[in-house]
Amino acid sequence: MKEYRLTDWLPTTKKEIELREWNELDVILFSGDAYVDHPSFGIAVIGRILEAEGLRVAIVPQPNWRDDLRDFKKLGRPRLFFGISAGCMDSMVNKYTANKRLRSDDAYTPDARPDMRPEYPSIVYAQILKKLYPDVPVILGGIEASMRRLTHYDYWQDRVRPSILIDSGADLLIYGMGEKPICEVVKQLQQPIPDLTSIPQTAYLTRNVISQTGDIVLHSHEECMQDKKKEAANFRHIEEESNKYTAARLLQAACGTTVVVNPPYPPMTTAELDLSFDLPYTRLPHPKYKGKRIPAYDMIKHSVNIHRGCFGGCAFCTISAHQGKFIVSRSKESILKEVKAITELPDFKGYLSDLGGPSANMYRMKGVNEELCHKCKRPSCIHPQICPNLNTDHRPLLDIYRTVDALPAIKKSFIGSGVRYDLLLHKSKDEHVNQSVREYTRELISRHVSGRLKVAPEHTSPRVLDIMRKPPFKQFEAFKQIFDRINREEGLRQQLIPYFISSHPGCHEEDMAELAVITKQLDFHLEQVQDFTPTPMTVSTETWYTGYHPYTLKPVFSAKTQREKLAQRQFFFWYKPEERRRIIAELRRIGRADLINKLYSRAEVETSGRTNAFKKAVSRVADKRSTSR
Repeated sequence: MKEYRLTDWLPTTKKEIELREWNELDVILFSGDAYVDHPSFGIAVIGRILEAEGLRVAIVPQPNWRDDLRDFKKLGRPRLFFGISAGCMDSMVNKYTANKRLRSDDAYTPDARPDMRPEYPSIVYAQILKKLYPDVPVILGGIEASMRRLTHYDYWQDRVRPSILIDSGADLLIYGMGEKPICEVVKQLQQPIPDLTSIPQTAYLTRNVISQTGDIVLHSHEECMQDKKKEAANFRHIEEESNKYTAARLLQAACGTTVVVNPPYPPMTTAELDLSFDLPYTRLPHPKYKGKRIPAYDMIKHSVNIHRGCFGGCAFCTISAHQGKFIVSRSKESILKEVKAITELPDFKGYLSDLGGPSANMYRMKGVNEELCHKCKRPSCIHPQICPNLNTDHRPLLDIYRTVDALPAIKKSFIGSGVRYDLLLHKSKDEHVNQSVREYTRELISRHVSGRLKVAPEHTSPRVLDIMRKPPFKQFEAFKQIFDRINREEGLRQQLIPYFISSHPGCHEEDMAELAVITKQLDFHLEQVQDFTPTPMTVSTETWYTGYHPYTLKPVFSAKTQREKLAQRQFFFWYKPEERRRIIAELRRIGRADLINKLYSRAEVETSGRTNAFKKAVSRVADKRSTSR
C-alpha cells in the first residue's frame, strides 16, 4: 500500500502552498464539490492537466460564500486566472428534486451535507471574484456552465435565462471536456497580447462581432423570450453543431451584447485521453476530509471509466452535449494501469464496481468509414435505426474484461454502467461481429452482474420512445428473454432492473396506465423510476418548455402541473395497496376502465370499492356532526 504525503494533493490552503515552497500561484480553481483527487472529478482533472503544463495550481473546494468571503481571499491573486466549476452535477439537480423540493443530502459533499454550495455556484463564485479581483480573468467550466452557454430554459426559476456568461460576469466559458481548451487558454494568457476569442470549444461575449461565412446566427435571447417556437428552433442548431466533427460558429445576440460559441475541438485521440487518465492522481479525497464520508466518491472509487462520449443521443440526456457523440477510448495499457492502482487502495477487497463508461458497451465503437462520420450531423448513431456504418464489434471490450479478470488481485469485475441492449440485438452483415455480440452478452450476464443488471427502456409507448430517441419496447422484451435464458443455463438467479421515466414530453396518463399493465405482465415491481426533470440543453427540456419539438416544430403535449405529474407517476406503483383506489378511480376518469381488470383481481377491485364507500360514509357522518354543532 502506497504512503501519501500532504503534498501529493494539489494545495488547498496557504500552509500547503508553503510546504511546496511556492511564492506565487499561476491558477486558482474554485469548485462546488469537495476535492477528490480522482479522474472522475472534473476539477481534479483540470488541476492535474495544468500541473502537467508546469503551472502552480491550487484548489479551493466549496468556498463559503455567506461570510466575509475569506475563502475567496485566502490564496490571493493568481498570475494567470481563476477557474470555476460548479461540480460534477448540475447544481440545481443536486439541490432540488423533480418536484422542486430541497434535497436533504449532497453526494459530493463530506458527510453529504446539503448546505455547502449555493444555487448556481458558477454565477455566485464568479460575481464574488470579479468584485474582489476585477482585473483577473475568470473562466467557467463544468456541466453547469457548459449546458448554459446560450439562452436556455431554467426549470427551477421557470424562466428563460441568457447565457451564464451574462449573469456571471465571467470572461470566458469552456464547454465540454476541458483538457484541450484549458491548455490553449494558458498558452494565450502567457502571450504578450493574449487572444481568447479564437480558442475552440469556448464561448465569450463581445459587442464587436463580424459574422463570417459559415456562421450560424441564432434567434436572439429577446426573441426567444417572446416566441417559444424560436427558442425551439435554436436548439436544433445547438445540438447538431455540438455533435458534428466539423462544426459552425454560433452567434446569439443577448442583453446588448453577442454570445459567440466557437466550434468544438475534434474528438481527442486515445493517446490524449490516456494522458489525462494517467496523471498522478492519488485517487483519494483530500486529507482534510479524514473521517468524513463523500458518497459520490464511495460510488466510484473502485470503478474504471474506459471511454468517453455516447452516440445514443437520448433526448433527455446531457452526456453527448458535454462529452460528444464520438467515442474516445482509452488504451488497454492505460486501463490496466488504473486497475492496478485501484488494487493498491487500502480498502480494496478484489471487486471492481464498474468497468464501463457513459454507456457500458460502446468501447472502441466508431464508423467503419470515418469519412462518412465527418460529414454526419445526426445526434444519434442508433436512433431511429442503428447506422449501417457503425462498427458494433464487442471483441475489444471482451478483451478488456478478460484481461482485467485475469489479474491476480481481481476476484470479479462488475458492469455498473447502463447496457445498450439495442446494440446487443443488432444484426451486422459481418458474422464475426455477430458472434462477438453473442459472446459478450453471455459473458456479461454470467460473469459481470452483481445480482442486478441495469438497463433503461425508459417507457413502453412507441410514440414516447420515439420522442426520447429510445428503441421500441419489444427490444427490451427480447433482451429480457435472452437474460432469463442465460440465467437458467448458467444456474443463476439474477434480476434485470429497468429504468423508467414519467411525465416525459409526449407522455399522457393513458401511456402510463398501459406501461403499468405491460410491466405487470412481465412481473416487474418497478423501483428505478423518476419524474422527468427539465435540465438545460436537452431536446426533451426544449420540447417540454416550448411545447414544440425542435426538429419538427410540431406541438407536443407535456404534463406540467403537480396534479398531472402525480397522476402519471402513480401508475409506476400499481402494486402498492395504498395506490390501488386512486389508480382505479383515475382509470375510470380517463376512460380506460378496460385496464382495471388487467391490473387487479375482482376481489381487489371490490375491496377498493368497499373501502371507498366506507370513506365516503365516514365523511358524510363527519359533515352532519359538524353541521349539527
